[in-house]
Amino acid sequence: EKGLKVLYITGEESARQIKLRGKRIGASSENLLVLVEIDLESILKHIKEIEPQTVVVDSIQTVYSSALSSAPGSVGQVREASGRLILLSKKTGTPIFLIGHVTKEGAIAGPKVLEHMVDTVLYFEGDSGHAYRIIRGIKNRYGPTNEIGVFEMRDNGLNEVANPSEFFLAERPEGTAGSVVVPSIEGTRPILIEIQSLVSPTNLGMPRRTAIGVDHNRVSLLVAVLDKICGLHLGNHDIFINVAGGVKVDEPAVDLGIVSSIASSFLDRSIDSGTVVFGEIGLTGEVRGISQMESRIKEAARMGFNRCILPRILSRNVSSKAKMKL
Repeated sequence: EKGLKVLYITGEESARQIKLRGKRIGASSENLLVLVEIDLESILKHIKEIEPQTVVVDSIQTVYSSALSSAPGSVGQVREASGRLILLSKKTGTPIFLIGHVTKEGAIAGPKVLEHMVDTVLYFEGDSGHAYRIIRGIKNRYGPTNEIGVFEMRDNGLNEVANPSEFFLAERPEGTAGSVVVPSIEGTRPILIEIQSLVSPTNLGMPRRTAIGVDHNRVSLLVAVLDKICGLHLGNHDIFINVAGGVKVDEPAVDLGIVSSIASSFLDRSIDSGTVVFGEIGLTGEVRGISQMESRIKEAARMGFNRCILPRILSRNVSSKAKMKL
């Protein structure tokens, strides 16, 4: 739209494949240039000649330098290609996006030094079972990390989700035991998520503990607190926990949401649909304060929630303007 030239360098697909995909999502433009090349020296030469405003390399694991005898994708080749592309970016001021593969564990494939060399590391998350995709900032020299952008996959490509909280809570059932809403912070952005639990008796010698979207070890700790401090005897019950929509959260502020969800399912008593909860749980059962309380409450109020369960120490600092029952 601004008339800036973008050079898309691909080593995995042909120009015809790129053209077909571009037409499908409406990405055809005179300023979008495609180069099918994996030779590093040739890539650098074309970038200098074309002088694009932005460069995308897909993927860095396919690029190789003839100066090295190792195969493309090896540690040496990835380090060499990345280093020379980054050097060119610094000299010319051209932003270069390096697309890389990830391992089965979710880490960037190749040398770990690659993450230290670049200015920003973005993870593209999501699976075919959900319509949305998340771009998460893991490293950012220009701003806060763990910021996320939420996008919906449609026929014409990715579309921005302007209101992630509404998107993730769209199919939430009301009046159901085991369901609770928690205001989570992703970077600096508050997003409401739904935590679901299912607690059922088991005849197995070792009850199952399954957690999707939250840390399994954290869940085990919270179950132990519920058992010992709160007197909920969960030793002969299977516990399944899921963050609806496939979202992953790892901040301690969701602790109170997890224990509330488990207790709700165990007692078969639903939590009021207009209530949100947040707070960290200590090993002795105390509910500890967390950061960015005001932004969490504002987001919940904006989404129509009227009641908030939070650590007592934080309730003293809530603005009188907050239209929430605390």
